[in-house]
Formats: sequence, structure tokens, C-alpha cells
Amino acid sequence: MNAQEEETLRWQLRGLRRDVEPQADLWPGIAARIAAMPQEAAVPVKSRARRFAPWAMAASVLLAVGVVWQMMPAAPQQAPAGNPLIRQQAVAMALDYERAFAHLQQGDIQPEMHGAFGELDRSAAQILAAIDRDPNASFLLEQLRRTYARRLQLTQRAIMT
Repeated sequence: MNAQEEETLRWQLRGLRRDVEPQADLWPGIAARIAAMPQEAAVPVKSRARRFAPWAMAASVLLAVGVVWQMMPAAPQQAPAGNPLIRQQAVAMALDYERAFAHLQQGDIQPEMHGAFGELDRSAAQILAAIDRDPNASFLLEQLRRTYARRLQLTQRAIMT
């Protein structure tokens, strides 16, 4: 398209726009319907606010108490007196595995495997010490079980070769 055709097209598009006035004024009918509405149906805002004010206050107080309660630091948990269950399970597991190792080690074990056994035994001792420091740490019990299982597996492999 060249500049002359574009200019002609713009003038034609401007000629298409026409403002159309409504045939009748609509506002008097709208005003009459608003005036005919019963005034009792509309509750003033002030009376609604007075009616719900006690509930809003109660909800605000409840929300504030809930937030304060959630923000309070948890009371430190006391370690139970005596041996806690986790410590008892760890000791029982250690004794069971030591008996199994003693039974398995009655056979010939290659001397080069003793270094690996020592490392696994040191790991088990460290885990037991950690359980003594934090007797409620159940994840340490699982770590101890995995360490003993590796030690037992290594012992079995050493005996079979």
C-alpha cells in the first residue's frame, strides 16, 4: 500500500464512527425504582457493625491467643531417668551383634580385613556415645543398625573367602 491509499483508508474509517444517542433518557426510570424500594430492607452499616462487634472482638482475642501460643518456645524435654528405650535397644543390638561376630570370627579371617573391622567398630562406638548424649535421637539407632549390618556382612564375606 502506498501513502495515498493509507490516507484514504484512514478517512473512510473515521467516517464509520458515529455517536448514537439513546432514544429515551433511562435515568428517571432507574431513580423511580430506587425510590420505590422498601427502606427497611437496607440495614444501616452502623447497626450491622454493632451487631457483629462482640463476635469480631472474640475472634480477634482468640486469634491473638493462638498466635502467642504458637510463638512460645517449647519447654525443654527432660531426658527420662534411667535407661531410655532407645538406649536399651542400642545396647541389646550391640550385644547381639558382638555375639554374632564372636561366633563368626572363630573361623579364619584375613589379617587385611582387621582394619575395616576396626573402623566399623569405632563408628559403632561413636554412635553409642552419641546415643548417650542424646537418648531420644531415634535416627542414631537406625545408623547403629546399619553399621552393625555392614560389619556382619563384611565378617561373613571374610570367612567365605
